[in-house]
Amino acid sequence: MTTTGNYASLTPPQAPLKWNHTAEFIKSETESQIAANRQLYDSIAALKPEECNFKSVFQRIAEASNDFEEAIAPLTFYTHVTTDDAVRKASIAAEEALDKYNVEVEMRVDVYHSLVNAEKNIGQSDLNPEQKRLVEKMIKEGKRAGLALPDDKREQLKKLKEELAKLCQDFSNNCNQEKGFIDFTAEELKGVPETAMAGYKKLDDGKLRVTFKTPDSIPLMQYAQNVETRKTMYAGMEDRLKINVPVFDRILELRRQCADILGYDTWAAYRLEDRMIKSASAAAQFLDDLQEKLTPIGQSDLQNLLALKKKEHEELGIPYDDQLNSWDWRYYDRKLVETSLSLDNDFVKEHFPVNVVIPAILDIYKELLNVRIEEVKNATVWHQDVKQYAAWELDAKDDSGFLGYLHLDLYPREGKYGHAAVWGLIPGFEKPNGTRNYPVTCMVANLAKPTGDRPGLMSHDDVVTFFHEMGHAWHGLLSRTQYGRFHGTSVARDFVEAPSQMLENWCFEKVVLERVSSHYKTQRPLSSDIIQRIIDSRYVNVGLFYLRQVYIGKFDQVVHTSKKAIDVNKEWNELRESISLVKGFDSANYKPGYGSVGHFAGGYDAQYYGYAYSLVFAYDMYETVFKANPLDPVAGKRYRDHILRPGGSREEMDSLKEFLGRAPNSEAFAHALFGSQRSPKL
Repeated sequence: MTTTGNYASLTPPQAPLKWNHTAEFIKSETESQIAANRQLYDSIAALKPEECNFKSVFQRIAEASNDFEEAIAPLTFYTHVTTDDAVRKASIAAEEALDKYNVEVEMRVDVYHSLVNAEKNIGQSDLNPEQKRLVEKMIKEGKRAGLALPDDKREQLKKLKEELAKLCQDFSNNCNQEKGFIDFTAEELKGVPETAMAGYKKLDDGKLRVTFKTPDSIPLMQYAQNVETRKTMYAGMEDRLKINVPVFDRILELRRQCADILGYDTWAAYRLEDRMIKSASAAAQFLDDLQEKLTPIGQSDLQNLLALKKKEHEELGIPYDDQLNSWDWRYYDRKLVETSLSLDNDFVKEHFPVNVVIPAILDIYKELLNVRIEEVKNATVWHQDVKQYAAWELDAKDDSGFLGYLHLDLYPREGKYGHAAVWGLIPGFEKPNGTRNYPVTCMVANLAKPTGDRPGLMSHDDVVTFFHEMGHAWHGLLSRTQYGRFHGTSVARDFVEAPSQMLENWCFEKVVLERVSSHYKTQRPLSSDIIQRIIDSRYVNVGLFYLRQVYIGKFDQVVHTSKKAIDVNKEWNELRESISLVKGFDSANYKPGYGSVGHFAGGYDAQYYGYAYSLVFAYDMYETVFKANPLDPVAGKRYRDHILRPGGSREEMDSLKEFLGRAPNSEAFAHALFGSQRSPKL
């Protein structure tokens, strides 16, 4: 899968990674890299105060971090994708060792003293803006790490952080290695499309095995007519990672203790201090305001779905309970779209074969961002399904137009990360000799594989997700910073989703849907009528959809603003009903669905609100710059230059202001969701 067109055959200035690491190499290389990095920090800590300056301290640390990340990141990535148990165990052990070492480095007060001495000796006029930001960030990180604490408190904090890092890794590993399933009869799966049924494993007793992976579970929840089938599946999905319940309880306790030692009121206060939103109270106000505006819309959505449910139950002669249960939501949401818009999702899916959609989307990015990719032939990768690509400027004439490497790992398999995400494996940065190290990224997804005479097919939601995730990949490939720590998506957590959320808008534009759709039998694109119905479906049940985002965001805030242990499972289930308006199980049968939300242990703790918060920026960017002509390469260049290129090398608000030509506002977001200018407060 190479970008279409005739282009010069060029040799990249940086060789592609060879993914043939053994368990033994992962172990020895991790130990070697940690030892060398520790030695570097020892030498910096040993500097006399007068010897400390930008080059001897800040520059050396930044360069060492670049080299360390380049060597270690591929080794710890295997835990998400490999099928080799020995390699996976070695990768997990490497990540655990790395987490422990990162705490050690973070808590080195002797290195912090050298940083402080270097800051005193620096002439700020001698530094460029990114270097000044490097100094500012490193000094602030030292303060936030607790290096000004007394020795006993600092040692206590270090031990807490080490345990916390280990438990967060355990939580994530449990998510990655989840292998659950439920077996159903064909009768119990009545209504599920043949395309999905064909992907289920057929057992000797005639039953079909449905895993909790999205290509299996989502079609069941959307189409299975049997209420008990959906309820059973939903219960299994919510319960599938109950192993994480005690892990998360301990994680929360450790976070409370860390916040207390560091002098913060709560863990959320600590986490949000350096985010765009700045405080837990501001996050709470944002979520409260959004909930207030969404609830009337959600209640209207609820009545529409209940009317459908009542009608169906009466027709089938089964009891009607006058409530929308969690296992009902996807089913009736799909039915409402089909009945109100005459939009058959399975028919739409037939127009999105994977082998057509992916190249088409890559061609759209080519046109928009002036880029192209070429498959690396005979690449050494971690699985036969994986493709490795070299990314180039579209008009590259020599190796100066090289951008980096992209990997696509698109299909589900046992032991693989179960959702869709992009890893910026190796950042781009400037080497000491003035040349560049080029970035390496990977998109992991779980798209349907071909079955029988049908190619793998994507739902429209899958198309949106792929467009979104490729936005993250190009953020990594098109960023160009001096230091790796600022590269690509290394921006504030409550901004990082905005560029990719903006790109989701392309999937609701006629010109784009015509280009990416092609019926797998007739090769005809979606008709204008169907395309308009897809566009119209975007805000069907929008109230309930975003209330669910508010619910998870508020749960995240509740558990991270509590100053004592609480019944987490109770909060998860009660907040769902009170905020999202959808009922779950009764209190005697609460399920710990939060155990499968990797965000809570994977860097989004106290920051889940950011998905909704960044949407405000996403809508503003799209409406202001792209709406008039979504595929305008001039607008694409503006986006590259002002949003993607700087990464985190400057304040996110500065990038937004430069891109928009003004300060951002929430008018576009409010108009899209509420049909008015009643904006949620930023």
